[in-house]
Amino acid sequence: MTLIPVFIFVFVLEYLYFRLANWLNIIDKPNERSSHSRITLRGGGIIFPAAAMVFFFLYGFNYPLFFAGLILISLISFCDDIKPLPNKIRIVIHFIAVLFLFVQWELLSQLPLWFIIPLLIFAAGIINAFNFMDGINGMTGGYGLVVLTGLGYVNLFHTEFVDQNLINVIFISLLVFNFFNFRTKAKCFAGDVGSVSLAFIIVFLLGSLILKTLNITWLMFIAVYGVDSVLTIIHRLYLRENIFRPHRKHLYQLLANEKQIPHIIVSSIYMTVQTIIIIVLLFGGNYGNFIAGIFSVTLLIILATIYLTIKIKSNRLFS
Repeated sequence: MTLIPVFIFVFVLEYLYFRLANWLNIIDKPNERSSHSRITLRGGGIIFPAAAMVFFFLYGFNYPLFFAGLILISLISFCDDIKPLPNKIRIVIHFIAVLFLFVQWELLSQLPLWFIIPLLIFAAGIINAFNFMDGINGMTGGYGLVVLTGLGYVNLFHTEFVDQNLINVIFISLLVFNFFNFRTKAKCFAGDVGSVSLAFIIVFLLGSLILKTLNITWLMFIAVYGVDSVLTIIHRLYLRENIFRPHRKHLYQLLANEKQIPHIIVSSIYMTVQTIIIIVLLFGGNYGNFIAGIFSVTLLIILATIYLTIKIKSNRLFS
């Protein structure tokens, strides 16, 4: 089936959501911790789970438990966009949604409980890291395109781990979202419903690939987000801050706010670095061997060094 009707449907759906968001006053108001200065519609990323549902109904009702988890986590995230919810409620729902993924992968019957629990926390952590990284124009949509492109390439030319149509429809929804967000003055933000649902989809895709190949180096497909998120959490813990409260400690926030680098350029830098990492992993050696592991560790060290160097030179490491 041609994907043109899917593109048209998603584009129209986004436009209709703008009307609904205006009517319900679903907006993002800038505050002292924001990286933007204009009142902007929030929740434009609702087209990510919507596109996934298009796949579900058009291409054979595949991965039902994954979609059950996606609907659950998208609904709670959209509710949070409308009216902020307590962290405990959101975290519990995130864990339940991830458990749906584990059942879809048949992990609960294959792994011991002592391994399932940290794996559950790790997966939920990735989802929340994507949410924390959604703070400037173009970041979520642009980074998502890079990751989806890499996963699509692997699925088509290396190891088939998922129905390619799922990657295609999500890719289309990202193109539509970027049309409205990847610009100097964004028409909308992804909102929690966008960043969280996209993260959930990427976790499903990455997890499926890792289980198919038994190779965890595929996690390097989200290495840039991972390094910024993990080191920022460590930084905030060192400063004895509440890591669940809004802040401006991420490296991308430092670049966009203190350094006054335009959002689109910062997002493009993150996209470019992640693209280079994916290319190096895909063409730098055989999959799953010792060389791939060395590549991954080396790249992580380089990313961490860059992060720390910029923060030290900006006098932001101890404040």
